Amino acid sequence: MQKTYYVYILASKRNGTLYIGVTNDLARRVWEHREGLVPGFTKKYGVKTLVYYETFDDINAAIYREKRLKKYKREWKMNLIQQHNVEWRDLTETL
Repeated sequence: MQKTYYVYILASKRNGTLYIGVTNDLARRVWEHREGLVPGFTKKYGVKTLVYYETFDDINAAIYREKRLKKYKREWKMNLIQQHNVEWRDLTETL
């Protein structure tokens, strides 16, 4: 059975604090962030809006992409989001 993995970016607001993560269940993971069930960075800074995600069939490719995204400068990440989600709308409804 083929699994799908997601690399995702959450934001506190438009042009706000960003968080990048990887998961095999994006809807559940976003819900956990929103409900404050994930202690740490996202809870502390109120990072709850799904603004970008990519899908992968291979966990190693997803982890590699997550690590690459985390190394890019903030401006590059903001441009990536802007290219795919101009209005910075919450993408949870598309899942």
